[in-house]
This record gives sequence, structure tokens and C-alpha cells, in this order.
Amino acid sequence: MEVAIFAIFAALALGSALVVVLHRDPIKSTLSLVVTLFATAVLFVLLGAPFVGVLQVLVYTGAIVVLFLFVVMLLNLSREARGSEAGGGGQRLFAVAGAAAFAAFAGVAVWLSAAEASQGPLTEAFVALRAFSEELFTRYLLPFEIVGLLLLVAVIGAYIVAKRPDPEHRP
Repeated sequence: MEVAIFAIFAALALGSALVVVLHRDPIKSTLSLVVTLFATAVLFVLLGAPFVGVLQVLVYTGAIVVLFLFVVMLLNLSREARGSEAGGGGQRLFAVAGAAAFAAFAGVAVWLSAAEASQGPLTEAFVALRAFSEELFTRYLLPFEIVGLLLLVAVIGAYIVAKRPDPEHRP
């Protein structure tokens, strides 16, 4: 049963990730990103890391992607996505080259990690939340707050850009 659930959610994550990359409408791509991150959270739960799965849903799916969707809808990018297809040939060439480089780096990473696969089972001290939370809210508090401030500035900037009048619709 667990293998069937894994196969379903792995296929869902891969399929929706392809929609994120290949779809031209930014709103549909962002909604597909929500599905991808939710399927990834289910995979984390199946791996025995329910806390990471819940964080995946709360932080990424619940906050960051909703912020992306808010900014995309606020800027009304769907009308720009249907614009001209200028420079499509060079862009496709760079996309294929980037995908090949990513596949090569991922292959090397998997090959190197397979050599170090002799790690034993995870200990309770290694996955303890107390140590993680103490590090986050003491040592890394300033970067954590800066990221929150940066997201706030991004939303305010998107609002200001979206508020400008459209030059095509002047009375």
C-alpha cells in the first residue's frame, strides 16, 4: 500500500512540476507549484519525516506560493504571457543546455552520495527540533527577519507597479 501511495504522489509531483516549467500561463504554473509542493510533503511523510512534511505545507505551499500567486495576480501577468515570442530559438537552446548541465550535476551528486551511503539510522539527537529552533531563533534570527522584510518589500513593490496606469487604456 505504501509503495502505491509513493508511486501516485511521485508521479503527481513530477507531472505538476513539468506543468510548472512548460505552461505559459503564470497563474496555472503557480497553482501547479502548489500541487508539486503538496505532493512533496506527502513524500516526506512517507519517508518518516512528518514535521518536514508539515513545514513544507505551511511554509512553502501555504505562505510563499500564495505570495507568488498574489503577486502574479496583482501584476496581471497573464496578459503579458500571451505577447510576442521574441527570441524563442536562442532561449530554447539555453534551456536545453541548462537542463543538460543540471542533469550532469545531479548525476554526479547522486554518484558521490552513493559512495557515502554507509550512514547508519538517524538518531533522535540528529532530528531534534529543540536544537533546530534554538539555532534558528538565536544564531540565525537576523537573516530570518531580513527574509520576512524582503518579502514584505516585494509585495509593496508589486502593488506600486500594478497601480500604475496602463498606457494602452488612456481615456
